[in-house]
Amino acid sequence: MIASLRGQVVGLRLDAAVLEVGGVGLLAHATPATLAGLRLGHEGTLATSLVVREDSLTLFGFADADERDVFETLQTVSGVGPRLALAMLAVHTPDGLRRAVADEDLAALQRVPGIGRKGAQRIVLELADRLGRPGDVAADGSGSRAALEEADRRGEVVEALVGLGWNQRAAEDAVATVVPADAGAVEAADVAAVLRGALRVLGGGRG
Repeated sequence: MIASLRGQVVGLRLDAAVLEVGGVGLLAHATPATLAGLRLGHEGTLATSLVVREDSLTLFGFADADERDVFETLQTVSGVGPRLALAMLAVHTPDGLRRAVADEDLAALQRVPGIGRKGAQRIVLELADRLGRPGDVAADGSGSRAALEEADRRGEVVEALVGLGWNQRAAEDAVATVVPADAGAVEAADVAAVLRGALRVLGGGRG
């Protein structure tokens, strides 16, 4: 998983940005609000979600980890794919979506192009208690930054394992075994220990 990007913004268009990371230009689709926070020729940072299909790898970028997490949760609803999830975040903030679901505000959800009444009802039904409450993330964004930093550290371990020859899925599973998602943050000082633990989990099975 590519959890985040940080690099010079070398391209901006209406629906995406290109960030140069390590000499490679990576295109990430994003909402207008997220793109408005980037400046051509300046360094930019995006929390990201990689959507894998048989014939494509598509990267989506977000202002913070909370927005990305909401994007991924939205896609658990029947009939909601990445494009529609991104459209929902273009119309509503993460807290706006939480409020709409909590209040069963179908009219608010129907303001998103592509969502009718039945779709809005399905979203409310399937996301009840799953998006959290409005205001769960700190107003100063510190909660999102902490989540992004932790994702970066987990990603460092996964990348190191892939570099040693294991495949991406096996590396991610090994890290999740050592540090489950609900086990708390991976501190910067723990990265080496997590790597050692993941190597023990993987044992001799190269991917």
